[in-house]
Amino acid sequence: MTKPVAMAELWRGGMLESQHLGHAVICDDTGEIVEAWGDPQAVIFPRSSCKMLQALPLLESGAAEAAGLSEAQLALACASHQGAAIHRDMATRWLADLGLSDADLRCGVQEPSDRAERNRLIKADGSPCQVHNNCSGKHCGFLTLNRHLGGGPEYVALDHPVQQAVKAAFEEVTGQDSPGHGIDGCSAPNFATTVTGLARAMAFFAKANPEGDGRNRAAARLTRAMTAYPELVAGEGRACTELMRAMGGKVAIKTGAEAVFVAILPERRRGIALKIVDGGTRAAEAAICALLVREGVLEAGHPATLKRLDAVQKNWRGIEVGIIRKSEGFA
Repeated sequence: MTKPVAMAELWRGGMLESQHLGHAVICDDTGEIVEAWGDPQAVIFPRSSCKMLQALPLLESGAAEAAGLSEAQLALACASHQGAAIHRDMATRWLADLGLSDADLRCGVQEPSDRAERNRLIKADGSPCQVHNNCSGKHCGFLTLNRHLGGGPEYVALDHPVQQAVKAAFEEVTGQDSPGHGIDGCSAPNFATTVTGLARAMAFFAKANPEGDGRNRAAARLTRAMTAYPELVAGEGRACTELMRAMGGKVAIKTGAEAVFVAILPERRRGIALKIVDGGTRAAEAAICALLVREGVLEAGHPATLKRLDAVQKNWRGIEVGIIRKSEGFA
């Protein structure tokens, strides 16, 4: 087994203070590896980085069309949002359009990470709801598919028609049988795959023909939705939102918990997947920036890049004390 390689480092006082190791793969439009670092066959949980795969059955089944879902709603279905008003309100309206309510969600209550929304709740002596959960858009998508399929209310169960459809799509697009699953933070099954399988799936999205068969059309539309509404995919100040804006809507990217990151590059017809083994978000953000810069789709000097790669670290007095940069030999 190939060991993980150094991808991101923190330097302080001219000395290496911390180092993050990981695996990364770039696949082309044939699903083959263009370049890899670490172990391309490392098995990982993609976590929320695979939400666009989980949304494929929503479109392929005809459920999205039957419900008249907008591009914005599809972006929210792929989101790990921060529970801001824009996310809360859209999820609430979506549920109402389905004749459902917050109680029908199975993602769990989560305090919003959006400061304005959290402060609003505190001032109103209110409590967070499931629509504040970062995965509520994905779950609205699940409920839309569930209504179309006529399944029972426990749509996150592994043997439920919704999750069986998700698993089938996931395995077909990654090109691998999943070796197992874990339960995600939002209670839905999260199917494991290799870093290569995840990159291959992103390459499929990158080459998807909007005039092709049902799966191609679904993948192309989800990619288009993500790039058109980056503020829905994450939120203000977040890496996914800021970096997609920095790339002018030409690339779709998505983070996942425990330092997974993916990218869909339609013009390059390539897909990228990476995993930082220690689960460090700062390293995953630095590493994806390094790969996007390497692929020529992200400017090294853009403020959104410099916030995460070659990122000067300052202390509470504003004094420059260190820098986060990519490791030598990576990207």
